[in-house]
Amino acid sequence: MKTVRILSAVLVLALIAGAAVWLFGRPAAVATVAPRRGEAAQIVYATGVIEPRVWAKVTPLIQERITALCDCEGEPVEPGAELARLDSREAEATLSELKARQKLAAAEHDRQLVLAGRNVASVQALDQARSELSRLDAMIAGQTAKLENYVLRAPMRGLVLRKDGEVGEIVDPGTILFWVGEPKPLWVIADVNEEDIPQVMVGQRALLRADAFPGQALPATVDSITPKGDPVAKTYRVRLALPDDTPVRIGMTVDVNIVNRTVPNALLVPAEAVNGDTVFTVDADSRARRRTIAAGIRGIRDIEVLSGLAEGDRVITPFPEALADGARVAPEG
Repeated sequence: MKTVRILSAVLVLALIAGAAVWLFGRPAAVATVAPRRGEAAQIVYATGVIEPRVWAKVTPLIQERITALCDCEGEPVEPGAELARLDSREAEATLSELKARQKLAAAEHDRQLVLAGRNVASVQALDQARSELSRLDAMIAGQTAKLENYVLRAPMRGLVLRKDGEVGEIVDPGTILFWVGEPKPLWVIADVNEEDIPQVMVGQRALLRADAFPGQALPATVDSITPKGDPVAKTYRVRLALPDDTPVRIGMTVDVNIVNRTVPNALLVPAEAVNGDTVFTVDADSRARRRTIAAGIRGIRDIEVLSGLAEGDRVITPFPEALADGARVAPEG
């Protein structure tokens, strides 16, 4: 009986050992791809906003309540057209008071002038009356000019691209109530990191991607680069011209890919298959081999291989971090 138990234990241990050998010794399943030929593009990435080339913001210069707004969003306007009015009753009352004081000052000036002609009043009294009249004239001119601040007018010919605010709302100075401009042509205002800006030049082509147009690459061209960057954000403003038939709309955000350099018919491998300058390939005996490559352009999806791989090689993807050089593998593709 004891012998049977020993044999049973040995058999169980043998089965466990065999299972372990089979489990841990079997080849690792890996996916492979072959290097392919295609265009390698070195790009500079940025984000941008679609804006018209010619436009202006209309903002109040004073804090006051809105009393009237034009129903003109999307409508053409001429320079000087009235867009909104602010509550000007207090300013108009001040002007009326100044005009009443001016009337009294003018009468006093005329009286002093007559008296001075009769040698009844002094020249000093006449000068004081004249000075007071001049002061009130200046105050009336200033108050009349201030009344223009209560009327918001179109600064240029174009469309009212957007209107904000409501009648009765109190607005602060600088609050944008209207955007007025030309709907075409459009361009992209993009912010490029300072480490990438040396690679950007006027005339370079770019491709835009917008969530509103999935799967489409919209063309653009670098139009200008702001000479001074933002030292806080560490970016430079880049403007990209758009064709007139571009379907984007004003205010849309886009991903900008500025093409710095291209290499036609380059040997490419997926970026996820490369770790630094190392890849794994599968040889004829189904063993993983660590290979060192010379990489060229490193794109988001693909990396250009200058040397170290051939078109017929089988490259493991994604890069197998835990795989040892020479380990047996079971390629899936």
